[in-house]
Amino acid sequence: MFYAILAYHVEDAIKALTPQEDAALMTDLLNIHEGLYADGSLGPSARLGATQSACTLRDGIIVDGPFAETKEQLLGLYVVDCPTRDDAIAIAREFRRVNPTAVYEIRPVPLYLPGVPLETPPQG
Repeated sequence: MFYAILAYHVEDAIKALTPQEDAALMTDLLNIHEGLYADGSLGPSARLGATQSACTLRDGIIVDGPFAETKEQLLGLYVVDCPTRDDAIAIAREFRRVNPTAVYEIRPVPLYLPGVPLETPPQG
């Protein structure tokens, strides 16, 4: 089963990191990536651009930014292939270990293929 691990953080806090602090954080995260890649569980991952460069399609109109009513912004995502939700949570805990001020949302990603019934995500 695929799971999306969505990485939320206060964007200004990330922007405030020095280049050295940001590089150290990315090195720690990439170490986790390498282990997940080696065991075959890491799918696509991305560090998203700044929210001020985003736009949103709402009611057929394009507006600037996501304008979320939250302190945290979605700054990145990982797709992991895990047998269980608990395995995906364990991976999110590893990301949080090296980036303790981030928030990680874990969400099942059922694979959609036309004509094929959607898979029901396992619980636990």
